[in-house]
Amino acid sequence: MSAQARSAVPGTRESATVTSLRQQNRAAALQFVLQERETTRAELARRCGFSSASAANITAELIEDGLIAEVGSVASRGGRPISLLAPRADGAYAIGVDVGERGVAVELFDLSLAMVDREFRGGRQEESPDDIHRDLKEAVAELRERNRERWPRVLGIGLGLPGVVETEPDGSQVLYAQSLGWDPRPIPLDLDPDLPVFAENGAKTQARAELWYGAARGIEHAVVALLGRGVGLGVISDGELEHGAFSSASEWGHTKIRYGGELCRCGQRGCVEAYLGADAILNSWRAHGGSFDGSGWQAVGALLAAADADPDAAEVVDDVLEALGAALGSVVNLTNPQRIVVGGWVGMRLMEHHADRIAAAIRRNCLDRLGDQFELVPATFGGDTVALGSALMPIRALIETPRAELFAV
Repeated sequence: MSAQARSAVPGTRESATVTSLRQQNRAAALQFVLQERETTRAELARRCGFSSASAANITAELIEDGLIAEVGSVASRGGRPISLLAPRADGAYAIGVDVGERGVAVELFDLSLAMVDREFRGGRQEESPDDIHRDLKEAVAELRERNRERWPRVLGIGLGLPGVVETEPDGSQVLYAQSLGWDPRPIPLDLDPDLPVFAENGAKTQARAELWYGAARGIEHAVVALLGRGVGLGVISDGELEHGAFSSASEWGHTKIRYGGELCRCGQRGCVEAYLGADAILNSWRAHGGSFDGSGWQAVGALLAAADADPDAAEVVDDVLEALGAALGSVVNLTNPQRIVVGGWVGMRLMEHHADRIAAAIRRNCLDRLGDQFELVPATFGGDTVALGSALMPIRALIETPRAELFAV
């Protein structure tokens, strides 16, 4: 039916508006219950701005659809006990993937966002894009084999990727991983014959996990830094994750903190990642005479432990903290956050040992007034943060899907 014909039918446009509003309310209610993890109808009505009748109708639908459940009750003031609502864990599942340059961690989450199964593929050495693609297909196939009964309720696969993930006008996505020396590659959609694939930069998926469930929850303006082998950032503004014109905003790791400085893996000089990425930190320690095993969590931990007694190691750590302060100080001046969240395995190590020094270094490198307005906190989640945030992409798609299309065959 044409738009002109629809407008000629009495009530058609009004009906469409009512349907749209009903879907918006349903989406808001489902997201609220998922984020709260346990709530009541009255609290849902209050926080989402619904009438009591609307809250009751929406929750009845969600219970009927198997997405939420009554999980108990609490005493009321003299009346009947008040029912508690929570996500129904087996109501749906989502796959979240942390794609690294050395392998992939593929994790299956239930609707309460508890991880129920995990498969890792890869090794200690850097892998090619074709290796990563093979790893992904094998890991997803293995999860499917072990979770046959759950698979019809799996919503999709979310990928947290090391690089810029750009969304084309037709909705297709392309990965630009310049730092890894990869040519631009379309996001693979053939990981499972039945599941859609969603993709985003890994730092953004970490930020989404912290926004929904972690240290950025309830914060309107925050930045979430990821420090690992690569360096990334998620910017939260007005309670939403910033994406930019083509979904690739906040590539903080490749902003410059020293003109003509150290060579970065991206081919440019002076990037934040050239000073704060794990390889850059450990190469600096090696240049100062440091000796250590590996290039990961334990090696960075060894550096931080050695700095207590070794002047050369202490100098490396001092330089890292000053570089981090300068890099995040500029972010403070640009975004005026209420909260800075530092995560990633390198970031967590640094925050464990030197949170106060990091906060002081940031404040030395930003305007005084803005420096008084933020707090610095560690990320809530550990190594599963990127995968958890990636799983939220198919879950968001579920939230936005009209009821009539749910689990359509």
